[in-house]
Amino acid sequence: MSKVSVTGSKRVIDDVIEAAYAHHSLHVTDYDERYEGFAPGESLEGAETVNEQLVTVRALESVLDVEGDELDAARAIDDEELERELADVRERVNALNDRRDELQAEIRDRAEAIDRMEPFADLGIELDLLRGYDSLEVVVGEAKPDAVEETLADADGLDAYEVFAGSDVVAIFAKPADGAEEGVLQDSLVGVDIALLEVPEADAGPAEYVAELEREREELRADLEEIEADLADVKGEAAGFLLRAEEQLTIEAEKKEAPLSFATTENAFVAEGWIPTDTYPDFEASIADAVGDHAEVEELERASFTPDGDHHTEAVADGGSAGGADAATAATGDDADREAATDGGHATHGDDDPPVVQDNGSAAGPFELLVQGFGRPKYSEFDPTLLVFLTFPLMFGFMIGDVGYGVLYAGIGAFLYSRYDGTFRELGAVAMWAGGFTILFGIYFGIDVFGYHAYQLLPGDIHWPVDGKGLSPADIDWALSFLVASVLFGLAHLNVGHVLSFVSNYQQHDLKHALYEGGSWLLILNGAWIWIFSQHLPGPKPDFLFESFSILTFGAVSFGGFPVAVGYAAIAAILAGVVLLAIGEPPELAEVLSPIVNVISYARIMAVLLAKGGMALAVNLLAFGAYIDESGEGSFHFIFSADYLQYVRSHPEDYELVFAGMTTAFDPASIGAVGVVALVGGIIVAVVGHIVVLALGITSAGIQAVRLEYVEFFGNFYEGGGDSYLPFGYDRQYTTEE
Repeated sequence: MSKVSVTGSKRVIDDVIEAAYAHHSLHVTDYDERYEGFAPGESLEGAETVNEQLVTVRALESVLDVEGDELDAARAIDDEELERELADVRERVNALNDRRDELQAEIRDRAEAIDRMEPFADLGIELDLLRGYDSLEVVVGEAKPDAVEETLADADGLDAYEVFAGSDVVAIFAKPADGAEEGVLQDSLVGVDIALLEVPEADAGPAEYVAELEREREELRADLEEIEADLADVKGEAAGFLLRAEEQLTIEAEKKEAPLSFATTENAFVAEGWIPTDTYPDFEASIADAVGDHAEVEELERASFTPDGDHHTEAVADGGSAGGADAATAATGDDADREAATDGGHATHGDDDPPVVQDNGSAAGPFELLVQGFGRPKYSEFDPTLLVFLTFPLMFGFMIGDVGYGVLYAGIGAFLYSRYDGTFRELGAVAMWAGGFTILFGIYFGIDVFGYHAYQLLPGDIHWPVDGKGLSPADIDWALSFLVASVLFGLAHLNVGHVLSFVSNYQQHDLKHALYEGGSWLLILNGAWIWIFSQHLPGPKPDFLFESFSILTFGAVSFGGFPVAVGYAAIAAILAGVVLLAIGEPPELAEVLSPIVNVISYARIMAVLLAKGGMALAVNLLAFGAYIDESGEGSFHFIFSADYLQYVRSHPEDYELVFAGMTTAFDPASIGAVGVVALVGGIIVAVVGHIVVLALGITSAGIQAVRLEYVEFFGNFYEGGGDSYLPFGYDRQYTTEE
């Protein structure tokens, strides 16, 4: 990427903007007020009008629900046509939309009136009988009649009362005693849970009044349907125009607001930005063709990567902005502009980083979404997208490890990928990769299908190497082995991060900085964990640390720990790392234990594996029941049928019943109501339970995997915060050049 400046007279600023926009390669950077005497520019004349029209067009598109697929062919649209048609469409749409709003408001009013009237229709008392008395007080409300009767029976100040009740409403007529204050009936009901209702002003009876309101509502709905049809007709006629108008006005607005990013004086301007280096000669020629020598383009610096991946920038222009200021001076005769734009004859450009274009291919590309959630890589940084692509699905798949869930995750991903664009499409691709690895690990864990070891259905007496996830008494060694596997994965993952930190510091600084900031942590990290896996001081170290290697490799590898001498060497490596850290980054000594803590953090992979597997086991246990085979190694087995449940119960010496299960209450030989209810309930529990596990898999395995990427991994070498490459210009879709 090359940073360029375009300096020239304000008289040609419009032509320069047109040429740069047409070239569509310049990533304009905002002026940061570093030039003395220059100020941020102002929008070109007519920008306010264009923006007002753009707001109007987008509002009309929103009213008409224009989505972008209503256009058959692109064509040019001139200003006169745009203004004329926009005024016509706006007038028609606004009139119809106002009428639609009025009808919707009237329909809501009728619905509210019906709601208010329905309790009175339920009472069955004419409305004029509920008001207008001189000697009686009347209260209508929603309350329990018994509570009202009980309260009024003990009330003072009433000579007589009568309560009329509907299904959930009461009307109370009462004659106040002589000398009682007005409102004595309502005061008597203070202790009752009653929602008072206002008696509507209507001449007809409640039922007739409700019927009239419903008739009016239906008429209003019919009128609303006509308005909606008229709006649909307008949409069919105007959608193409609105799409063309929005695109044309968007282009005009971007051009007219471009000077807001420029440095300007009364007579001159300076625009800066980044372009791909190989497009610089063509860009320079485009500006020259447009305005001749009234503006000058200069390459200020060039950012690139060497073959070994090292990023560097170098100044290119000799005299920097001086040439551009000369152009401005030649056009304006103002030497002050030249002095303001230069500093001793050298460019005074800023130190902003080049923008970034991430290109990781079709497979890893969707994982840029996860990286950008942390921050887009800077131009000088290693893009970790490929590493996230290699590790995120691996962690997610291991934590869920179930063929059934994996198929559903992949199916959901395929749906999102095929039906949507943008972010949802990328999420769909990530979900498909995560689902694929979930299926692979599900096969590894005994062809696990929604928590059931489906390999048991295969013909013959098959012994699957990995029989479970460590959930049953027989699998405890596997659970501990998966803990060790999670820690080893974390150790490898963090080593990659520290190696990238070492390489980055070496390329950007020197070997000394690389040793201080990257090498020190590599020594501490590997020294600490080599010592943990050594035979030095074996007492506090559990046996499963070493036995797990044999279990995970099915006996192919036997590991009893590194020799004691290696343990001493590891301690020396730790001390060397601490010394390097103390010399280079003393404040970071406070985090000297983080290599151990961060690796242990990866134990969450095993924890989620057991948690999700345990939830699936619990769902199946409730729905189908399970027993432990006492004659074998103590593994869980599901029951599934009433006959097999009876068989398990009849052989207590061989089987320990854990839970009978809901569906096993269904006996095909004698179907009873209880059995049918239990069968249906068990199926519901199984379906709903596994849906919950599926959803929680996303919020647990997904979030934990992302956390390990962001916190433990990225924290070693990656900052993010880069800018996306957004070239000044527009890819037309609905319009063509005039």
